[in-house]
Amino acid sequence: MKKFAPLFIIIIIVILIITLFLSLGNRQKMVVVKEGNLKKVPLEMKINRYQDSFCGMVITELTYASQVVGSDGKTWFFHDHGDFVEWLKDKPFAKDATIWVMSRDTQRWIDGRKAYYSVNELTPMGYGFGAYEKKGEQMIDFESMRLKVLRGETMKDPKIRKQLLGK
Repeated sequence: MKKFAPLFIIIIIVILIITLFLSLGNRQKMVVVKEGNLKKVPLEMKINRYQDSFCGMVITELTYASQVVGSDGKTWFFHDHGDFVEWLKDKPFAKDATIWVMSRDTQRWIDGRKAYYSVNELTPMGYGFGAYEKKGEQMIDFESMRLKVLRGETMKDPKIRKQLLGK
């Protein structure tokens, strides 16, 4: 019996740890995707309750948040515009998806395909693209932003960052 006591104690501790993690996960109830958005409107997001559908990080601010809505009404959430571009690139519904981005100048959800994007901001995942409703100097359109993300021409690249920031 003495030989099995340490093993028994370890099993009990592991069970307690697993139970603790499962109970914490159930209390958090993080949202990664929501179904039923057939009107394809931007959904209200609460910080620290939504999880980025691409990288899995918790969305702690809405400054660079985006939402992608599929034709079936499923809505996915992102905390950096570069994340939704990377996530959407191989989806069969990519061209038909409705994209909502939080506008930096009007602080409201706008059509991501009609938005203008800055290229040198400090964003959560380092892509550097801020969305704007009104076009400003050196801003690019959606397709240009999308191509830059897919080619890796973002603030994540030290050469690009130096070029854009002059540092």
